Amino acid sequence: MSECIFCKIIAGEIPSQKLYEDNDVLAFWDISPQAPVHFLVIPKKHIAMPVDIEEDDDLLAGKMLRIGAKVARENGVADDYRVIFNNGSKSGQVVFHLHMHILGGKGKPWPM
Repeated sequence: MSECIFCKIIAGEIPSQKLYEDNDVLAFWDISPQAPVHFLVIPKKHIAMPVDIEEDDDLLAGKMLRIGAKVARENGVADDYRVIFNNGSKSGQVVFHLHMHILGGKGKPWPM
């Protein structure tokens, strides 16, 4: 996906502040944070939206959640974070590469 900003980040064409990386996923700080701790976890495989996750992606989706929890713990919000996936432009999805927002350290109330 030559025009996908997250694919360009994965390829190293666009810099990011990486928090975690392996062969399957990448976690990095959000460039426009909405909470004291706000990072993204993305698969290296291009999947446009949550609705596009297929059965073959089950392990990858689970790994994203596990890595999100690990990085949250490493950044002091193990018991205080939200996990957000947006699916489609009407839900607020702007980048059409599956990504999971982890937001923490803000306390209640969270916007809905």
